[in-house]
Amino acid sequence: MQNVLYILEELNDDDIDWMVACGCTEEIPTGALLIQQGEEVDALYFVLSGTFTVSVSTGEGQDKEIAKLSTGDVVGEMSFVDARPPSATVTATSNSLVLSISRQELTAKLQLDVGFSSRFHRALVLLLSSRLRLMMGQLGDDSPRFETAIRDDLSIAKVRFDWLLRRLRGG
Repeated sequence: MQNVLYILEELNDDDIDWMVACGCTEEIPTGALLIQQGEEVDALYFVLSGTFTVSVSTGEGQDKEIAKLSTGDVVGEMSFVDARPPSATVTATSNSLVLSISRQELTAKLQLDVGFSSRFHRALVLLLSSRLRLMMGQLGDDSPRFETAIRDDLSIAKVRFDWLLRRLRGG
């Protein structure tokens, strides 16, 4: 769940209200593709429940699993940042629910609301930095660890994620 916490920690309540109002919840059945490697992505996704695998094509007609995603993970952020096709395929491994925010609406919001843009981009930078640090730690030794030095307290973000889920469920 740590990925969404980086974003929700930086955003304010009005930002989250906007996400709830503009986002769409989508049910993704087991085995369905959320993102296909090399094909344009038109949304940013937040995993609300369920599990996904991330895999890359080996070029020999086979796929290699490189990660697993679950509740609270963010999907499609790399393609959103650099506007390039995704470098991996994301497949549901259980019936899942995601919050989808269209690239077009998110881009318009970022252009019109400087405060939101600043908070959102800072959150993405923190998320991607954390992921890079984790990967670098894994390359350096065999003991994967969560990089906690970046953020000391994510408790407010956890509360916001629970609030987001309640809002989306109508509660």
